[in-house]
Amino acid sequence: MASIKSEKITKVPGEAGKTAIQVLERMMNLLDALASHEESSSLKNLADETDLHPSTAHRILNDLVACRLVERGDGGTYRLGLKLLELGNLVKARLSVREAAQAPMRALHKLTGETINLSVRQGDEIVYIDRAYSERSGMQVVRAIGGRAPLHLTSVGKLFLASDDPNQVRAYVTRTGLAGHTRNSITELGKLDSELDQVRKFGHARDNEELELGVSCVAAEIYDDSGKLVAGLSLSSPTDRIQADWLKLLQDTALQISKGMGYKPKISDPHS
Repeated sequence: MASIKSEKITKVPGEAGKTAIQVLERMMNLLDALASHEESSSLKNLADETDLHPSTAHRILNDLVACRLVERGDGGTYRLGLKLLELGNLVKARLSVREAAQAPMRALHKLTGETINLSVRQGDEIVYIDRAYSERSGMQVVRAIGGRAPLHLTSVGKLFLASDDPNQVRAYVTRTGLAGHTRNSITELGKLDSELDQVRKFGHARDNEELELGVSCVAAEIYDDSGKLVAGLSLSSPTDRIQADWLKLLQDTALQISKGMGYKPKISDPHS
């Protein structure tokens, strides 16, 4: 489609002597102008906003209509076309949180020297989908990529449970029975509720040797472009080696990955 679109645009009358780049820039300016309006916009308004002669704006808009990037509305107005939605959905579908996370995870591992995990939720468990670690971390990786663990025993799992409503949390408790793995595991609803309140309050979660004795984790949320919690980034380390300043590094890295997924943090977000 791109080659056809370019051929059409560069051959429109009155555009002689203009380079394809100049015409594409005008096209993008018109699309940006349309995107700034919730309703359809008139030719005159679009021409004024883009500093284009109305006849030039009209010719380019006609080409965009032919490509379904723009649609005509009532009264000779214009609005963004469904083709943009189709293309946007393709881009979104191809955006992989794992791809977005790989470079930031490696950078965080280099800064801390500790194991960095990327996990997603599947039902009542988290699944480890990627990891950045090295032998010098001195910690055995028990759960390989693809491994699973109960939500209530992991820092990332608590992030997902904290995003659930109380009825969903209680349904989880009923299904799983809150089985424990270590003496530190949370196995009572009251303690889990208190823990999840802390997660909501502070925006991160911890695993205090609840899945594996001697190993502690801290986790931060990863969001997609719609603001949905889609994954968690966690740092695992021998408990006696955990450092307080790693939390800020972890949260900054998780936010970087979220932005790579198209997430736009609210102004009130302290980590934006």
